[in-house]
Amino acid sequence: MGPDRPHGLGIPRVICPFCSANDDKVIDSRASDAGKVIRRRRECLGCGKRFTTYERVEETTRVMVIKRDGSRVPFNRANILKGVQAACGKRPIPEDAKERLATEVEEEILKEFDREVPSGTIGERVAAKLKDLDEIAYVRFASEYHQFRDARELMEELARLNERTRDVKDQQRLFSAGAPGAGGERP
Repeated sequence: MGPDRPHGLGIPRVICPFCSANDDKVIDSRASDAGKVIRRRRECLGCGKRFTTYERVEETTRVMVIKRDGSRVPFNRANILKGVQAACGKRPIPEDAKERLATEVEEEILKEFDREVPSGTIGERVAAKLKDLDEIAYVRFASEYHQFRDARELMEELARLNERTRDVKDQQRLFSAGAPGAGGERP
């Protein structure tokens, strides 16, 4: 078998970082980073030392963000997270909730857009999710995103925020679609 041919579980050989031998065996493989990365523990058959390798999917198609001024920049999840963190400031919002919000927006964008996405679309998605996460963080984000010209516009947005019906987190629905009694049916 050549040095670049698969062995064992169909996993290519890797040069040992200690002795430069090209003969190893995989001891353990497991997914990490929510299944986006495979971590492999290897043992060099030349020197016996162990080392770790990571396998990631290479991003070949990049979604470009069309900014307000017409310029285009590569989509970057870190920018979403940075905006969310700025909006949240010192609010008592767990870091994992901010990460989850950024990940959800990223997944939606990458699923729905092949090549280009307007920055406004990303801002709308972030604002909608922040509204449910924390209203103060939402107002902070909305004041930047909507670029309110004066206090009146901000007050109008606050009035709309107060008028909306709020879902209570982790509350079961009183009626579910298709259940007896739902949709006006009598049991």
